[in-house]
Parts: sequence; structure tokens; C-alpha cells
Amino acid sequence: MNVTRFEQAPEYFPPNHFHMRCRRIQGKEAGPSDSIWLAISTIAPGGYITLSASDVEKHYVLLAGEVTIETESETVRLSPMDSCRLAPNEKRALRNESNEAALLLLAMPLK
Repeated sequence: MNVTRFEQAPEYFPPNHFHMRCRRIQGKEAGPSDSIWLAISTIAPGGYITLSASDVEKHYVLLAGEVTIETESETVRLSPMDSCRLAPNEKRALRNESNEAALLLLAMPLK
């Protein structure tokens, strides 16, 4: 078993992420994993990710607050407990347009 206490989860700094605090909670430097890694991002009001993509799929679950996710073909607003899957190489931008922080769970495969 690998337990990661949230306050001790390693912080990481992905490119194109602004006014966000990203912490890995499982996998990579947060502990062993055979297939995925998990992170939680705290997105301040006005926080955002610029339009970009990665070569692996992403799964988001919004735990608290609201975020808007925009792809090249659509824009959606997520509310708490909504989820979203982005395909490999699918560009996305993400914004917290509210006045409250948002909490977003991210799951991605290990490369």
C-alpha cells in the first residue's frame, strides 16, 4: 500500500498552467504505480491552462468549484463530480472563470 497525504504530495510545475497548484498524489515521485498517475490541481479564480495537448489521454474529475474546458471543437463547463476524457493529442484549454477556487483530479497513463 502507498498512502500519500495531500499536504505532503509532491508539487510539480507543468508548462502553460497559470495560477494553479498541482500536486501528484499517486505515481511518479508520489509513489509506485504500474499504469497511471494521479494529481490534484487547485485552480485559483482566473487560473488557466493555455490551449495545448499531450500524446496520452487525460481524465479529469472536478471535485469542487467550476471550470470551463475548451477544445478545438467545443466548450463545456464542469460542475462538481462531472468528468471529462481528452483523447491523445486533443488540444484543450481550461479556465476557472468563477470567484472560488476549483479542485480538479487528473488521471493519466504512465509513459
